[in-house]
Amino acid sequence: MDFEKKLNRLEEIVQKMEKGELALDDSLKLFEEGVKLSRDCHSQLTKAEAQVKKLVGFDSRGEAITENFKSED
Repeated sequence: MDFEKKLNRLEEIVQKMEKGELALDDSLKLFEEGVKLSRDCHSQLTKAEAQVKKLVGFDSRGEAITENFKSED
């Protein structure tokens, strides 16, 4: 499942749980699924962040000069 589908599913789970109309067993199953989806999404974002590079200029041949993106946490 791709990132967007996981995120959409996670949003669906949150909406269902916020309604408060689910049985305890159903809530627990959805909670477990949500935790797994959240971890998967976080992992994918971490991998994507590691691949992001910042364009800092061009060299004399016109080729891009990049450096690794650093988050500002």
